[in-house]
Amino acid sequence: MPYQQITYFIIAALIVFAMSLFFSFVPVRLWISAAAAGVKVGLFNLIGMRLRRVAPVKVVDPLIKAVKAGIDLNINQLEAHYLAGGNVDRVVNALIAAQRADIALSFEKAAAIDLAGRDVLEAVQMSVNPKVIETPLIAAIAKDGIELKAKARVTVRANIDRLVGGAGEQTIIARVGEGIVTTIGSAQTHKEVLENPDRISETVLVKGLDSGTAFEILSIDIADVDVGRNIGAQLQTDQAEADKRIAQARAEERRAMAIALEQEQKALVVEMRAKVTEAEAEIPKAISQAFREGNLGIMDYYNMKNVISDTEMRKAIAGTDGSDDAPPEDL
Repeated sequence: MPYQQITYFIIAALIVFAMSLFFSFVPVRLWISAAAAGVKVGLFNLIGMRLRRVAPVKVVDPLIKAVKAGIDLNINQLEAHYLAGGNVDRVVNALIAAQRADIALSFEKAAAIDLAGRDVLEAVQMSVNPKVIETPLIAAIAKDGIELKAKARVTVRANIDRLVGGAGEQTIIARVGEGIVTTIGSAQTHKEVLENPDRISETVLVKGLDSGTAFEILSIDIADVDVGRNIGAQLQTDQAEADKRIAQARAEERRAMAIALEQEQKALVVEMRAKVTEAEAEIPKAISQAFREGNLGIMDYYNMKNVISDTEMRKAIAGTDGSDDAPPEDL
């Protein structure tokens, strides 16, 4: 008797374990929900999803939502998109929003947009409710040298057909900024731009800046225009300062050359005086040599001394110091 009870207990435990394993592996509640919503999903499909490591709830719930919205989808399409790494729920929500807004959007296009990394639901919402992109403060210079700083608001609408492969918001901002700089730069004076700021938006809008982007530009509005620096005057001031520095450098160069020339002339004078002194030192030797050779007599020598003394006396009376051989000061 106890043996039979143990056997029954083991069998009951095995049955409970098998049932719990079955219900944990097979989403019966999800199958019942789908059946109640009129969505045909077989148990074997749900078991196959488990084996393919697909979360059944992330496929079946969006399918129920699509069927209730009247969108013709099948579970294989949604499962394939899930396996490709897409967001099934977001794609289905985008399809429902596009249907309500009367926008032509197929599941294949929505799945491609989602796999491309773009928010397809946000794109559909932007097609219905356009988005405003505000550019940063853009500085440009008119022909009179005055800097202007402008800020624009660009109203765009998503272009569903160009979402895959189309450029994003940064391209729109860059192109609008380029158009603003070109328009302000072509103005003769900054007053023209201040008087007619709508000229900027009109000129930029006709350039077709939304070409190749994922958006369609509806309008470009200039939010603010401020006057900046006088770049022309600043450039002229900088040029004048540069010319001044160049002139100072050239003057310093000429001064250095003049000083070098003066030093060279002084050195030449010193050299000449040294030669004169050296030559004067040879005079006594020459006189002695003339005495020995008989070319100079005593009377001749005294006459020469008298002439020298007379010359020195005349110089003293004239007020000179005997330095007539000094070079002029301008040498």
